[in-house]
Amino acid sequence: MTDYAAPQFLVHEPGDVVAVAVEEIEPGLARGAVLASDEDFTAEVREHIPLGHKFALSDLAENAPVIEYGVQIGVATSAIAQGAYVHTHNVRSARWQNSVAN
Repeated sequence: MTDYAAPQFLVHEPGDVVAVAVEEIEPGLARGAVLASDEDFTAEVREHIPLGHKFALSDLAENAPVIEYGVQIGVATSAIAQGAYVHTHNVRSARWQNSVAN
């Protein structure tokens, strides 16, 4: 019999650059799964990640696209290290990216 440990985070699609915490995650190695493929894997988390919030699965450069659900949801406003908390302090929404201010 295989022991089953529930994932601490989920990734929606292969190629997503962020994962979503399904429980509070403390720094260290965390268990996760990719919903679209049923792949299980671990990732190193650098900071406390609140339930429902995101962290980076790879290093993201400033102005890099932030991909979730297989689509661009935002743009990194500063460099984001793998395992770091991803939120409004380092990402802006892609929704208004092509808007022109008048």
